[in-house]
Amino acid sequence: MATLELRNVNKTYGPGLPDTLKDIDLSIKDGEFLILVGPSGCGKSTLMNCIAGLETITGGAIMIDDQDVSGMSPKDRDIAMVFQSYALYPTMSVRENIAFGLKIRKMPAADIEAEVARVAKLLQIEHLLSRKPGQLSGGQQQRVAMGRALARRPKIYLFDEPLSNLDAKLRVEMRTEMKLMHQRLKTTTVYVTHDQIEAMTLGDKVAVMKDGIIQQFGTPKDIYNNPANLFVASFIGSPPMNFIPLRLQRKDGRLVALLDSGQARCELPLGMQDAGLEDREVILGMRPEQIVLANGEPNGLPTIRAEVQVTEPTGPDTLVFVNLNDTKVCCRLAPDVAPNVGETLTLQFDPSKVLLFDAKTGERLGVAGLPQAENHSANVAQFKGR
Repeated sequence: MATLELRNVNKTYGPGLPDTLKDIDLSIKDGEFLILVGPSGCGKSTLMNCIAGLETITGGAIMIDDQDVSGMSPKDRDIAMVFQSYALYPTMSVRENIAFGLKIRKMPAADIEAEVARVAKLLQIEHLLSRKPGQLSGGQQQRVAMGRALARRPKIYLFDEPLSNLDAKLRVEMRTEMKLMHQRLKTTTVYVTHDQIEAMTLGDKVAVMKDGIIQQFGTPKDIYNNPANLFVASFIGSPPMNFIPLRLQRKDGRLVALLDSGQARCELPLGMQDAGLEDREVILGMRPEQIVLANGEPNGLPTIRAEVQVTEPTGPDTLVFVNLNDTKVCCRLAPDVAPNVGETLTLQFDPSKVLLFDAKTGERLGVAGLPQAENHSANVAQFKGR
């Protein structure tokens, strides 16, 4: 296990070409699980390849246990990597695949056998040791690829979208297995994915990437509750955050957001005193679970009547869609709520949960009722590339 630090890492593939990675700064502690998440082409796999030594960086430094490994070859970095394709040797048995790296390192045969047995027991693949990869399911092949990496006991493990080739049910099962494995071994791990659910459930720390830039770095809870900009807010969360374009107005000395359902209007008092926001075009953000049914008891929170456009029962909850300010808005309600299309519901909002973003730049403006500085995590990267 080891600490990993990236200091102002840059990567470009030639003069005149745009940077693939731009000023990457990250730091994870010994035993932490880091998720690199973002859409296809954002640079996350390139960054992982740079950590592994498969790509050379064009600026900055990669530090493992405070040692600069930027110029080292992959074999000297003491890193194990699990690829998306698993990269198993088809003519070798499972036992031989797991043992291959240990034989290359000239480990004694008895030690190799003991290590293979340890890993096979850990991953529950003892009954597969004599089989060839072609005789295994996708989930079994994924476990073998993980076993080959675990057998080496390196300082850092790298996983490049290892679950993307599995079906939905098996992905969920293997995600749980990976979480349990990390809890047992406490291994320093970097994991690349485009799946934000994997990012939220697996990682101790999450780095959200776009266009080669880290948009935000922090804990899953930080990133979900305090997104740094519109991109992070829209990418993290399922169903995604609602975004309602509007202009802020001032009433009784405080800023308010006016919501209109076509049947009724309501005012969301934001409690923000910044005069520069008055009459400014903003994007108001609310998570679906922050829009709830009013229970009829007065509690001082604003409500609005709105007509149901679509309902989507999912089992654990019901997604209900309404129109506010001519924008489709998703509400996540209890599973026993089953309104009919055309029915009118009374919905309730908590203004303290509202987020505001600049309509032109996507920059986070703050949380309703609190100044921006009090709501940004210390780990939030500044929004770049505007």
